[in-house]
Amino acid sequence: MDAAVEKAVAYLRERYGDPSTVTDIARNALLSPFDFSRVFKEETGVSPGTFLAAVRIHEAKKLIGATSMPFAEISAAVGYPDPDSFTRAFTAGVGLSPGRFRRLCRAEGEDPPGPQPGPGAHLGSVAGTVRLPPGHGNARVFLGAFATPVVRYPALASAVVDVPSDRPSCYSLRDVPEGRWHLLAVAVAAGAGHDPRAVRTALVAGDGATTVTVAAGAVTSAAVRLRPPRPVDPPALLALPDLEPPAIVVPHPGCAATTPASAAPAQERATVTRLRAAPAEPAPSGA
Repeated sequence: MDAAVEKAVAYLRERYGDPSTVTDIARNALLSPFDFSRVFKEETGVSPGTFLAAVRIHEAKKLIGATSMPFAEISAAVGYPDPDSFTRAFTAGVGLSPGRFRRLCRAEGEDPPGPQPGPGAHLGSVAGTVRLPPGHGNARVFLGAFATPVVRYPALASAVVDVPSDRPSCYSLRDVPEGRWHLLAVAVAAGAGHDPRAVRTALVAGDGATTVTVAAGAVTSAAVRLRPPRPVDPPALLALPDLEPPAIVVPHPGCAATTPASAAPAQERATVTRLRAAPAEPAPSGA
């Protein structure tokens, strides 16, 4: 990781409640605002302002879920002096208003928002396998196609997949609009020791360079490899379903890549199985 970006990310995560500007953050990283913004986006996939906004909403989610603080106080605590602008930003990123998100956290009958592919879109699919890194127990994984490199509302298509510790699982994202999208995932994995319930580990997949190209009536093939989060990963904002790792995962015999019914005419649905390869992860630096 670039040292200036590492310093800037630590600054944003620690001082998200301050009224910081890009110039302030660049000065702290000892760079000009232009050079800082360029290097920051290369490392994180998003601009400094987008990263800061994501950190603020993420911290607000934690306060809403774990406390009974009034929303106006939470707004000020995370750097939004105007409660109305906070409510708009929170709802746009999470998919639920602060009040509805608190009800979701308290299991008061609220559901997470579903995917929003958009009306009248030409649709395809993304399919492949999900694999865990070594040293983890079973995991429950949320995967989605997104317009930005941040797990934020709305997902264009999404799925929840249970993955065993020792082998990959299949996934399929159906009814994905035609276009180029970010393939992102978040997961919670159980521990691998004598008591898997004693440890829970967060895992992620994807970053600003991990994209898939979807064509109408076709299936894009993409492998997803989970990894531990890095400081430069923008936090997930979308209100997610419960990701409690399952005690047992029944493996599937294989992965069938199929075109969604809505993506092809009736006479073609049985034959359209074109694959478009996509990289699972960006190539390492210097490769």
